[in-house]
Amino acid sequence: MSRILASYDDWIVRGYCWGRFKILRQRFLLEIGQYMPEVGSVLDVGCGFGLFALYFSLEKPGLRLEGIDLDERRIELARRAARRLGLEAARFDVARAEQLRLGERRFDGIYTLDLIHHLPRAAVRPLLEAFHAAIAPGGRLVVKDVDTRPAYKRLFTHALDLAMDPARPPHYWPSAELAALLREVGFRVYHHTMNDYLPYPHMLYVCEKLPV
Repeated sequence: MSRILASYDDWIVRGYCWGRFKILRQRFLLEIGQYMPEVGSVLDVGCGFGLFALYFSLEKPGLRLEGIDLDERRIELARRAARRLGLEAARFDVARAEQLRLGERRFDGIYTLDLIHHLPRAAVRPLLEAFHAAIAPGGRLVVKDVDTRPAYKRLFTHALDLAMDPARPPHYWPSAELAALLREVGFRVYHHTMNDYLPYPHMLYVCEKLPV
C-alpha cells in the first residue's frame, strides 16, 4: 500500500487514496481478491485513480488487469502510477459504465467496488447484463456495494456520499433486491455482509457465470 500511495504525484490524491485504503482495508481486499483468478484478464469498472487495480496487479502478477473510469484525470494518474510501479500488464482507459460496450471481449473476472449505488437505477440491469456477456464461463463478477440496512449505517454512508458529490444523490439497493437482479441476468450469487468497525453497511456479492 505504501508503494502505491508513493506512486501518485498529487498529495491530495495520496490523501484520498489513503482514506480509501482505510475504508477498504487489506483484510477486505484479501477477502475480495480470493474470488479473482490468479491468471487471466480482469476488468475493474469505476477504477478511479486505479488504487485497487494497482493493488491487485501487485498481489497477482499473473493478471492482465484493465481499469476504466469516466474521469480522464484520474485515468491519467492511474497510468502514471502503473508506469512508476513497473506494472506493464495494468492498463487504464476512459469509459462511462452506463455506456460500456464490451462487444466480443471476454474476461476471466470483473469487479466493481462502490459503483452501483452511484448509477441511475435504470442503468444497472443493462450494465449487469453486459458483465454477464463479457465474463467467460466459470468466471466471476465481484460486486462490493452498500446495503440499506441497518438504517443508521445507511444514513451515515448517505451523508458522506452527498458530501463527496452533492449533485448525484446515491441510490442504495436492498441486498435481497440486488442479489435477485444478479440472478435474473444469469449469475449464481452468494452475498454476505462485510463487518467493519466503521459504520458502513458493506455488502459483497460473489457472482459466478455457470459453464454452458
